[in-house]
Amino acid sequence: MNLDKVHEECGVFGVFGKMNDNVAATVYYGLFALQHRGQESCGIVVNDDGLFKSYKDTGLVNDVFTPQVLEDLGLGNIAIGHVRYGTTGKNDRENAQPIVVNHIKGRMALAHNGNLVNSSELREELELGGSIFHTTSDTEVISYIITKERLTAPSIEEAVNRAVKRIKGAYSLVIMSPSKLIAVRDPHGFRPLCYGKTPDGRYVVASETCALDSVGAVLIRDLLPGEIIVFDKDGVRSLQDNCGKEKPSMCVFEYIYFARPDSVLDGCSVHAARIRAGRFLAKAHPVEADIVVGVPDSGTDAAIGYAQESGIPYSMGFIKNKYIGRTFISPGQKSREDKVKIKLNPISENVKGKRVVMIDDSIVRGTTSARTVKLLRDAGAKEVHMRVAAPPFVNPCYYGTDIDSKEHLIACKYSVEEIGRILGVDSLGYLPLEDAARLADGCGGYCTACFGGAYPTEIPKGSAKSRFEHKISEGFQDE
Repeated sequence: MNLDKVHEECGVFGVFGKMNDNVAATVYYGLFALQHRGQESCGIVVNDDGLFKSYKDTGLVNDVFTPQVLEDLGLGNIAIGHVRYGTTGKNDRENAQPIVVNHIKGRMALAHNGNLVNSSELREELELGGSIFHTTSDTEVISYIITKERLTAPSIEEAVNRAVKRIKGAYSLVIMSPSKLIAVRDPHGFRPLCYGKTPDGRYVVASETCALDSVGAVLIRDLLPGEIIVFDKDGVRSLQDNCGKEKPSMCVFEYIYFARPDSVLDGCSVHAARIRAGRFLAKAHPVEADIVVGVPDSGTDAAIGYAQESGIPYSMGFIKNKYIGRTFISPGQKSREDKVKIKLNPISENVKGKRVVMIDDSIVRGTTSARTVKLLRDAGAKEVHMRVAAPPFVNPCYYGTDIDSKEHLIACKYSVEEIGRILGVDSLGYLPLEDAARLADGCGGYCTACFGGAYPTEIPKGSAKSRFEHKISEGFQDE
């Protein structure tokens, strides 16, 4: 696992089709488009007129869902899927999603993107009431809360509506009952969620619009923060009882790094936001140089923006190995040191003897950035000026991003000048905090707590834990 890059928790996808439809294949292609959001595990649950079939495992979508597995999932009319990078809970098959629950009111399958801030309290309350947990993820807590509410609620959507009032934090959900597909976005709107429709009439829900594109669906709109949308035989219904109760707080790092550049989140192009970040950087941290290069992939758009604003030519500085994802196992320190050379290779012809502006999306611990700078130096770069398309990380995140505890964040230990010397660059400049909140002009509010504090919710108990260490969640404590 790459400990010097920030990772998002996961991506969710759902489809509501007709009877005897190959919905598993649709979800497969949707998850493939969302693979960048999670590469530890994945899963699909197919609903064939109330009969649920599921398969999930650790690994990439293409490896887990072989043609035989997809065939065994069979046909159905509803299906949901999930790709996971775990910020809470171990990386194992048990914590893979979607979760399937069997209870007295029927079956339910659920997939979740985000992190709760009151998970510990809810888990303790449920355990004291006799609930037995099989995973260490927040998702199972959510499923228990919904199931508990369903015992007295007249419908599954009303149970979800009640549950939203109890669970706090970040959650975009796709939920499947025997007859309905339900999409839910938390009242702050921390994580993206949208829905669209295919030409043959299937409704599709996804974390990003790129997943809609991959299955030929046309975007209808993003879910509002706090909104619940129900898809069933009668059509589409929107429940907005929980909308407008909190200030919109979309994670700004969705625009900086997490989302695919071809996605549109809350009406704002991710590509355009990254171009804008580069332009802001050029204004805030100008420098005399010969070329601008981006660290693939998420630094590329910001590099183009920097070049456009500064007038310095943009050039390719690195080639990325397409067969290495954002995360992969690196056994031993020597292997971790070598992986940058495997993942990136500088184009010496473009950088040799040049004054280079290198744009990257962020700096967490600094180790990967230092090795990337060294690649340029070894390729003959005369000067390396690093510009970062995000402000310095100075606070942990509690909403589904594994930004580490302060003790592991380089910006909490050193000044910008000191970090520059550690990385071996001639100069270093970060995106100003005030500009981070202007990346996607015209949209709602953003969460920038990892950069400047001011958390939109209460900080959860046991918040000092390192999210890079797979520990049992805060609710488990030895007595």
